[in-house]
Amino acid sequence: MEHKQICNGEQTLSCDVCNKTFSRRGFLITHQQIHSRERRFSCDICNKAFVQKAHLIQHMQIHNGDRPFSCHVCHKAFVRQGDLMKHKQIHSGERPFVCDVCDMAFIWKKSLVQHKRMHSADQPFLCDVCYKAFVSQSKLVIHKRVHSGERPFSCDICNKAFIQKGHLMTHKLIHSGLRPFPCDVCHKAFVRQGDLMKHKQLHSGERPFSCDVCCKAFIQQSDLMRHKRIHSGEWTLSCDSCNKTFVSQSKLVTHKRVHSGERPFSCDICSKAFIQKGHLMTHKLIHSGLQSFPCEVCHKAFVQQGDLLKHKQLHSGERPFS
Repeated sequence: MEHKQICNGEQTLSCDVCNKTFSRRGFLITHQQIHSRERRFSCDICNKAFVQKAHLIQHMQIHNGDRPFSCHVCHKAFVRQGDLMKHKQIHSGERPFVCDVCDMAFIWKKSLVQHKRMHSADQPFLCDVCYKAFVSQSKLVIHKRVHSGERPFSCDICNKAFIQKGHLMTHKLIHSGLRPFPCDVCHKAFVRQGDLMKHKQLHSGERPFSCDVCCKAFIQQSDLMRHKRIHSGEWTLSCDSCNKTFVSQSKLVTHKRVHSGERPFSCDICSKAFIQKGHLMTHKLIHSGLQSFPCEVCHKAFVQQGDLLKHKQLHSGERPFS
């Protein structure tokens, strides 16, 4: 009888806080505990508390190491099947939740909800050190580790520590040798899909982030933000040998190797050494014989896109340095 009344739109039960409707009183009572913050079921190992007993049971699998649902692509395992289904969208590229303001798409609805706060300026969680605002409490907690230096997630193989658990999980793929995201142009493989998407812009030539001062364009927004510090003079770091300035600590460290002669990245085939890891990776393409950048005029192929661009000036007759 109750079911029929629900189907006919009768006697639906609604939450007096958020107006969400439910088919049964038990579902409504469980839901209302979210608003009351009542969490009656607590873990006897870590004291984390839950609204529902089922959630506690799922949580306990974290402690006993039971992760019965594994991804057939990267073999990452999960406690819940629902988490596995969400994870699989990373491999499929499916992003069903789209922002109606900027068209940015997300795998999870909660990510879209947090993102939309950026457009509305609803960022209620403020850092008491630098006053940067965040769309969620969890993002603020992670950010504050930048100030405290806390890195609670460490690798059990090399002891490298991370601010976020997700960064540790991605890092551990390096040790496993698993790179499930290959480029369909040059076949270089990546640990993360995001790294593959950035890499593919090298082949397409796409540089969507341009400087409004000098019009220089970049593949990544983070590169543009660092570049803009050159114009503003913000956070410039200077070399104590030649006084050349840099916009990031990593670039300064790399530059200092010019003075010290340090070349920490060496080729395991010919022993040639390099200042930067990226230079070594490019060099190793020479040994592989892979030349991914062909000229559409004479079909000569090159290891690097930069070499192709220089070569094309022979056909165009362009001489920029005359």
